[in-house]
Amino acid sequence: MSDTELPEAFAELAPRFGFSRPAGRCLGAIWRAAQAPSADDLVAQLGLSRSNVSTALKELRDAGLVQAARSPGSRKDYFVAPTEPWELARLMLAERERRVIGPARDHLSALEARSADPRAAALCELLDAASGYIQALIRLDPTELARHIDPARGGGQTGKPAPKTSKKKKKKAAQG
Repeated sequence: MSDTELPEAFAELAPRFGFSRPAGRCLGAIWRAAQAPSADDLVAQLGLSRSNVSTALKELRDAGLVQAARSPGSRKDYFVAPTEPWELARLMLAERERRVIGPARDHLSALEARSADPRAAALCELLDAASGYIQALIRLDPTELARHIDPARGGGQTGKPAPKTSKKKKKKAAQG
């Protein structure tokens, strides 16, 4: 895999989670890096302008997806992201709920209060339920989140798909 493939994949996914493409590229580069990169490293690696990288890093820090760390004797900030994919997913869910679902729920609730429309009330209940479900997922630790979303993983075996069982083995197990 080249140095740009994972950042480009993150850039494609970022807008689906409410982030900018540059933020996705930066997150992918930070997540993949063997050593925490500085903003200058990201500019050089990704070919983004310094202002795009600075804005993207602010966006990622505000979402809790990256943290700045200092190296002894250096004035530069170096950026780290959680290495656990399920922790990354949990943080992205939290940000999506904060940026999109929460404000939509609040807007719909205000509309329902003004209009007393039963359809608006039903939609408000739906968003309340969805928000409550997402907030419950956000409170789980990464292992529990993995177990909840993908029970076949056995919770925490990230990066490894559940072993596949052939039809013959399934049939034998059912017979025996």
